[in-house]
Parts: sequence; C-alpha cells; structure tokens
Amino acid sequence: MMTGIHIPRPVMIGVAVAFVVGALILYFTLDPSTNYFPRCMFHEITGLQCPGCGSQRAFHSLLRGDFSAAWHYNALFVLELPLLVLLVAAWYLRSRIPVLHRVLNSRSVILTILAIIILWTIFRNIYNL
Repeated sequence: MMTGIHIPRPVMIGVAVAFVVGALILYFTLDPSTNYFPRCMFHEITGLQCPGCGSQRAFHSLLRGDFSAAWHYNALFVLELPLLVLLVAAWYLRSRIPVLHRVLNSRSVILTILAIIILWTIFRNIYNL
C-alpha cells in the first residue's frame, strides 16, 4: 500500500507565497502577447488550438480582473481553475477528508475531465472558440 507524501505546512505556505509573488511579478512586468512567453508547439505545427492555447493570456487577464477577456482567451481554463484549487485542497486535506480526495481522484472523474478536455479541443477548433 502506498502512503502519501507529507509536506510540512511551512513548505506549503512557502510555495503559495512564492506562487503569488511570481504571479505579481509576471503581472507587473510581462504581457503574454510579447515574445517572452513560449509559443504553443501544437499550434505552430498544426495551426489548431490545443486545450491550453490562450491560458497564459487568460491567466494574465484574470490577474488584471478582466474576466471577460480571460473567458475569451480560454473558457475551459477559467472554468477549471476552481477545480484545480479543489484538487489541491483535497490533496492537502486527504487525511481529514479522505472521501473528497478519493472521489476527485476516481477513474470516473479523471475520465470525465479528459473527455471534457478532448471535446473542448474539438469544439474550439470547429467553432473558433
């Protein structure tokens, strides 16, 4: 039986603080429309948008509080951010709320998320979403 990795609370707080500081530095210094940000290789090769295309611009727009622009750049990214927060919380609280962790990491939830990502990729390329 595998045991979970224990990450001390100060480390988790340090990671969260580093993330916020990094996000603020990006917000104040870089614009995703510049050449500083990497280009999507899938888009460069095929001309199609991958599920993550527009995520950098969407994240930058969210940091500025422009939810409409973020939605326009990548609606799935905006919709999945709360899920990502829930997944991190469930992982961190897995010993206190094991049912939540187990449900979010179940095969059916993972396959559902995968299906949504695949459908999003197809529809955004057909309908230019």
